[in-house]
Amino acid sequence: MVLNWVWIAFFVTACTTAVVRWWLGEAEIFTALLKALFDGARSGFEISLGLAGVMALWLGLMRVGERAGMVALLARLAGPLLRRLFPGVPQAHPAQGAMTMNISANLLGLDNAATPLGLNAMRELQTLNREPEGTASDAQIMFVVMNTAGLTLIPTSVIAIRQSVALQQGLGAGFNAADIFLPTLLVTFVSLLAGVLAVAVAQRLPLWRARLLFPLLAVGGLLAGAVALLARLPADQAARIAGTTGAAAILGVVLLFIVAGAWRRVNVYEAFVDGAKEGFGVAIQIVPYLIAILVAIGVFRAAGCMDALMSGIGAVVSWAGLDTDFLPALPVGLMRVLSGAGARGLMIDVMQTHGVDSFPGRLSAVIQGSAETTFYVMAVYFGSVGVKRARHALACALFADAVGLVAAITVGYAMLR
Repeated sequence: MVLNWVWIAFFVTACTTAVVRWWLGEAEIFTALLKALFDGARSGFEISLGLAGVMALWLGLMRVGERAGMVALLARLAGPLLRRLFPGVPQAHPAQGAMTMNISANLLGLDNAATPLGLNAMRELQTLNREPEGTASDAQIMFVVMNTAGLTLIPTSVIAIRQSVALQQGLGAGFNAADIFLPTLLVTFVSLLAGVLAVAVAQRLPLWRARLLFPLLAVGGLLAGAVALLARLPADQAARIAGTTGAAAILGVVLLFIVAGAWRRVNVYEAFVDGAKEGFGVAIQIVPYLIAILVAIGVFRAAGCMDALMSGIGAVVSWAGLDTDFLPALPVGLMRVLSGAGARGLMIDVMQTHGVDSFPGRLSAVIQGSAETTFYVMAVYFGSVGVKRARHALACALFADAVGLVAAITVGYAMLR
């Protein structure tokens, strides 16, 4: 129901704004909205089509891991934490293994692996869903909100973009494109914690009990240890180590699944093919959900509503007497909630306008690397299992986004100026 009203609000706001701009003499505004409408539909289909191959790959590998018993093993290892955050998921259920692999892929910055693994986890969680048809379960909400927080150890794609822009701007060998990794990690962890706590409050999970707090503190301690270790190295070297470790870890898991399947005399090839067949079905199923959200976001942007929102925020910040140096990077955070490609484009624009090594340039990179496209993730993940009523998922995800954005600005002023 919430997504329904959000979707309607996007269109009504965009069309109302377009009428006002047309009345003021902008004759091409309706053409721009129509173009955005068709572009969004095309983008939704192209994304889903591109996802089909990746889904086939990872669902095939997950099927091999299931038959080899490795997914169940991963679920047992992650059980102490997942049992507290997902009390409705039985111990050693395949969903636990799928969620563990999805979270691991997100941590390692491997988006192409994380999405299909997350969709597989949603399918497993759907088998446990006791809510009315089309309604998200508590476990699905917690899992989706954790994914919208976008916890990433190293923002490899953002670092690569910074390096490319730096070369265009003629910066020398002294430029360090990876100097944002520590601020990014801190911000994304704060965002994740905010999302988990918001969902826990909404679902009345016993936050005060040590059985829930201890696993969270343990994970936080491990994360802090990794940060401390990487922080002692030059940032570019730390980025290379983390990126190489991440890729090697995923390939190691793939090899482990295959070898374990062969050891247990599983027909690995047939298991892979059986799982891969489901990938195409999942990719096709999310097409209407993805197109719906992308066309709404497209017309909202084309009508100039985002620009108007930014002008209003700038006026409020100036009126309050606060420093406005962060404002050029703020659209990246607002757009990141709606569109990853749009936010990436805004980040590049900030870097080119203000300089890749400027405060707005570095802050925009931290925001881009520490956030996730909330509406896209919700549309894809819930759409893959036919969920239409997200309950409190959107509110909790947007709360985590807001906390993450404030944290990014705060950390930016503390570490990037």
